Amino acid sequence: MSAPSLAFVGVGAIGLPMAQRLVAAGYPTTGVDALPSAVERATAAGVPAVAKLADVPGVSVVAVMVATPEQLEELVTSALAGSVTGQRWIVMSTVGPDAVREQGARLVEAGAIVVDSPVTGGVARARTGELTLFTSGASADISAVRDVLECFGTVREVGEGLGEGQAIKVVNQHLCSVHIVAAAEALALADRLGLDRASVLSMVEQGAAASWMLSDRGPRMLRGTDVEVTSTIGIFVKDSGLVAEAAARVGADTPLLDVARDRYRRAADSGLIMRDDSRVIETYPSR
Repeated sequence: MSAPSLAFVGVGAIGLPMAQRLVAAGYPTTGVDALPSAVERATAAGVPAVAKLADVPGVSVVAVMVATPEQLEELVTSALAGSVTGQRWIVMSTVGPDAVREQGARLVEAGAIVVDSPVTGGVARARTGELTLFTSGASADISAVRDVLECFGTVREVGEGLGEGQAIKVVNQHLCSVHIVAAAEALALADRLGLDRASVLSMVEQGAAASWMLSDRGPRMLRGTDVEVTSTIGIFVKDSGLVAEAAARVGADTPLLDVARDRYRRAADSGLIMRDDSRVIETYPSR
């Protein structure tokens, strides 16, 4: 049986290595991205890419890694200008439960099949195929795309309703938002105490204070503003906002998230919105 033809929408920092894994696995894959620079990078990296989904004929699977709920809505609206009947859509972006339910319903009504499967693990694990996928949807629909999903990492089936994967990702992003800011604040404290931050990081990350975000973002926090961008401040402005919206909807109290969200917004307001999210440390004064 021949491999399905895939369109991978959103070949940015995390999307490109994911699309590369599909190509390496033998799937006919075309990247889609509105940014000309992203199209150029993808093509140079071995993933043929175009600017619009409509430019990819005969697609049977559409994997979506756009940045925002608005971009998902725009993508679905453009797709519905043509036929999506029989297509299988995998929404892998972090866009929140409501966006996936709303846009998924539009696609299903038009004859598509939709699986909700946001990912976590960052660029490093995207490159190695070790992401975790919070996957929801009808069991048969997940089974039909499981081979594709397993190119990216470990599939965790979390329920049959669209949006359930996104709900778990909201919880995940609450922790990520807080942990990054906590790491920045702790390293800034070390600096103010007159300690060598690199030495402090190497010691505390081996003890009870360790976290994945501390070990992943900490070294980048010790470098300058121009450190490689793997996830932007803007992404965490968006993600912490999604968490806050979800919490408000159910009356959940999230004071730590609120503090972290304020730090991302401060960083964005200071001109760091497109810089790596580790640069939130720059909202803390140094010695």
